[in-house]
Amino acid sequence: MDESDGAGLGHGPTTGADGDASYALLDVGDLRRLERFGARVLDRPAQSEGGFPPRDPDAWATADARFEPAADGTGRWIVAVPGADAPWTVVVAGLTFELRLAPSGQVGCFPEQVPNWRWIADRLGAPAEVGRPVAAAGGEADRSGIAVDDSREVLNLFAYTGGSTLAAARSGARVVHVDAGRAAVAWARRNAGLSDLAAAPIRWIVDDALAFTRREARRERRYAGIVLDPPSFGHGPGGRPWQLETGLAELLEACAAILARQRAFVVLTAHTPGFGPDRLAEMLETALLAEGHTPRDGVLEAGELGLVAATGRTLDLGAVVRWST
Repeated sequence: MDESDGAGLGHGPTTGADGDASYALLDVGDLRRLERFGARVLDRPAQSEGGFPPRDPDAWATADARFEPAADGTGRWIVAVPGADAPWTVVVAGLTFELRLAPSGQVGCFPEQVPNWRWIADRLGAPAEVGRPVAAAGGEADRSGIAVDDSREVLNLFAYTGGSTLAAARSGARVVHVDAGRAAVAWARRNAGLSDLAAAPIRWIVDDALAFTRREARRERRYAGIVLDPPSFGHGPGGRPWQLETGLAELLEACAAILARQRAFVVLTAHTPGFGPDRLAEMLETALLAEGHTPRDGVLEAGELGLVAATGRTLDLGAVVRWST
């Protein structure tokens, strides 16, 4: 989080991606962020190495709920308005999300990813505007009425509530959605239903990302696109530990092994200090080269992931690297 008004690869607008007003980052300050998701205003922590006062102090009094983190990594929501802790829905980038005040402090939608959803749609031959069915070249319409191109299969790892999954499916791809949390996968499936994608060709998988990717290599499966949004730490099914510092390079090599040789793309985002755009780009390029790909023959772009507040401040939320042939 910084004082600059700069924009990066992943810096999105303060409103919904399609010009709607479903989301707005209202202000940033004192290591916190004030956001509006639909009709609800939330006050949540914003990780940063430094802090500064909010630019619009009065706006913070409008928050319906505030998340207070605890020293042990948990936290609790303090609800100021009765009923604000009940689930609700918002439409962002033409996709509908069920939101909840999760114990982690998350709500289930990540508007900073909207530029990546648009980019994925563009790689799949869809219009830059995510949010409506499109015809894929050579494809046939499935039960959802969306034209599907069998050659365009996308793997989404650490897929959580499914924003990238839904963007790819709406754009005519077959998608494999993988997350270690059964509850997260169920949440993503509800979002698919809400977004009129219940019948879209999506495989919903509860599994460890590395274990699943290695099995796909043994099956000789190939994917036209791979999307990864790995956390700093986590646990897979059965308690298998995940740590970005020690596991990312191995996972990227496994992903490169199942990536198609032509018309391929990768989207990699991270939210861990020390994993900036340059480091992520170098790691991805190393993994691609190790598996015989030629990343320099494609387009490799790296930048900051974040949002611009209504007050003009930039909220940095990590790094993003995108590669395509």
